[in-house]
Amino acid sequence: MAPRRTAQVAITALLILGCAFVLSPFFAAILFAGTVCITTWPVYRALRRRLRSRDSLAAATMTLLLTAVLLVPMIGLATSLTDAVMNLVDYVGVLIEQSDGRPPAWLKEIPLFGADIDAYVRKLTHSQVEVRKLVAQGIDPARKLALGLGQMLGQGMLQITLVLFIGFFFYRDGARIYSQLEVAAARLSGELGHRLLELAANTVKAVMIGIVGTAAAQALVALVGFLIAGVPGALLLAAGTFFLSLVPVGPPLLWGGAAFWLYQQGESGWAIFLVLWGALAVSSVDNFLKPILISRTASLPILLIALGAFGGVLAFGFIGLFLGPTFLALGHALFREWTASQGEVAHNEVVEIDQ
Repeated sequence: MAPRRTAQVAITALLILGCAFVLSPFFAAILFAGTVCITTWPVYRALRRRLRSRDSLAAATMTLLLTAVLLVPMIGLATSLTDAVMNLVDYVGVLIEQSDGRPPAWLKEIPLFGADIDAYVRKLTHSQVEVRKLVAQGIDPARKLALGLGQMLGQGMLQITLVLFIGFFFYRDGARIYSQLEVAAARLSGELGHRLLELAANTVKAVMIGIVGTAAAQALVALVGFLIAGVPGALLLAAGTFFLSLVPVGPPLLWGGAAFWLYQQGESGWAIFLVLWGALAVSSVDNFLKPILISRTASLPILLIALGAFGGVLAFGFIGLFLGPTFLALGHALFREWTASQGEVAHNEVVEIDQ
C-alpha cells in the first residue's frame, strides 16, 4: 500500500475513533431516538403534510407530543413509586415495633405450606428481641432500595429528555439522513445493502410497535382489573405492569401481589377475581396481541426478549428496557437475511457447476 493511501486510512480510522469517543456517552440516547423516530415516522409525515411541509414546526410539534406521552407519565411514576415504597417501609417498621412476636393469623391459612411456615415462625420467635432486631436491620436496605429505584427513574427521565432533544433533529432532517444511509449502504453492499437497510427499518418499527403496544394493552387491562377490585394505587400498579410486561412472568408479580393483599384484607372473592382476571385477561394479551403487532419478519424468541430487557437495562440504563429487545431483534433479522442470501449464492454456484 502506498504511503499516501496508508496515511489516508490512518487518518480516517483516527477520525472515526475520535467521533466514537466523543459520542460514546450519548450512544444510548442517539440509538433510542432513532428507534422512536423510525417507529413514529408515519405520524410525523402526516403531521408534516398538515403543516404544509414546514419541517421545523412539524418536528417541534412531534417532540412536544412525545414529551406528553413519554416524559410527563415518567415524572408522575417516579414521584409515586418513591413515595409508595417509602410509605411501605415506614408501615412495615411500625408493624414490627407494635408486634407481639407472633406470626399473623393469615399465615397459617396459606394452602399446603401455611401450617409448616406458621410452626417455623413460632419456633423462631421464641427470641423476640433478636427477631425484631434482625427485621429492623432490613429497613435501612429497603430504604436504600427505594431511593435506588427513584434514582433509576430519575436517570431515565434525563435520558428521555436527551432522547427528545435529539429526536427533534432526527425528525427535521430524517429524510436527508435516510438518503445518505441508502447511498452508504449501496456503496458498501450494493443491492444487498439496500435490502438490509430496509429490513432494519421495518424490524425496528415492528418490534417497537409490538413491544410497546403489548405492554400498553396489558397495562390497560390490568388497570381495569385493579379498579374493579378496588385496589389502591391502581394507576401506579398499571404503570408498573407496563414496564414489567417486557420481562417474562413480570405482570403476575403485580396482580398476584395485589390479589394477596386483597386476601389479607378479608376480600377473598375479589382476590379470586383478580387472580382470574390476571391469568385469563392480562397475561393472555401477550399471547395473541404481540404476534399480531409484530410481523413474521421481525418475530423474536421470548428468550431474546428477556435477555434484551435485562441486558439492555445493564448496558443502557432505563431506556435499555426498549432498546435491548429491539437490538436483538434487529441482529436476529439481519442474521437470518444474511444467511438466506448466502444460501442463495451457494445454490446458484452449485447450479452453474452442474450446468
